[in-house]
Amino acid sequence: MDRFDAMSVLLAVVDAGSLSAGARRLGMPLTTVSRKVSELEAHLHTRLFNRGSRRLELTGAGQSYVAACRKILEDVGDAERVASGEYRAPRGELVITAPIVFGRVHMLPIVGAFLKAYPNIDVRVAFADRIVNLLEEHVDVALRIGELPDSGLVAARVGMIRHVVCASPDYLKEHGMPLTPDDLAFHDCITFEGLVSSRAWTFWNNGVPRSFSVHSRLVVNTAEAAIDMAVAGVGITRVLSYQIAAPLKARKLVIILEPFEPTSIPVSLVHAGGLLPLKLRAFLDFATPRLKAALAKNDQLAVRA
Repeated sequence: MDRFDAMSVLLAVVDAGSLSAGARRLGMPLTTVSRKVSELEAHLHTRLFNRGSRRLELTGAGQSYVAACRKILEDVGDAERVASGEYRAPRGELVITAPIVFGRVHMLPIVGAFLKAYPNIDVRVAFADRIVNLLEEHVDVALRIGELPDSGLVAARVGMIRHVVCASPDYLKEHGMPLTPDDLAFHDCITFEGLVSSRAWTFWNNGVPRSFSVHSRLVVNTAEAAIDMAVAGVGITRVLSYQIAAPLKARKLVIILEPFEPTSIPVSLVHAGGLLPLKLRAFLDFATPRLKAALAKNDQLAVRA
């Protein structure tokens, strides 16, 4: 039995969620995949999966072994990349993930410039408004918005963003300027439900967080929709500062209630520790100063607004 091959098959099955899905991913017959997993279990003298479940479930021993397999195969991959020169010249595929709107507004232009600067590196970008597990989903670097939990990952802060409340000049001219969060109860609000509640928004009052009732005449599930409706004069909305950079610059939106904003939120580039492939080091060196400049410019624009 080729144990490295068996480990690779096992990880494909686990990542795909079933033996059949793993077989499709590997382009192998299902019988071959099943046999390799069974041989591995026989070699280990233990069961790796709980049979009989509708979903693929690892046993306790299986969970530990899969984690060890990932580390072993990653170390082998690192050794092969060193031998082939990947750590001496920036080349290969780089996998990046970022939140959807931030990725489109800030990350994608940087990726485009990076591709021009490094013709031997290919990039795969996955935009998703969720926390992506870098090791399980084979991602090289992630952009994270928010405080980071303790982990084995390496993080580099590239800036800060704000929760902002905004409205169009036409709306404010017609309905008046809210001077305190209490005033929102008498205004038409647009709530992006992925960020805040449709019934109450939290503000800081003398350094203490407090919930204020709002009247959400419109509730949407994307920031873009909330921003478009605010620009159209439908009401007041609350989003993240980077999401309204363009309408702020065009003076289609105005930030209000700034003295009551919560504390700013950190933005970081996150990656696994250890020996970095040159493709990843090249991207970090390229992207970090550009992201810092973009976020600083965005913050200055929000302050001037």
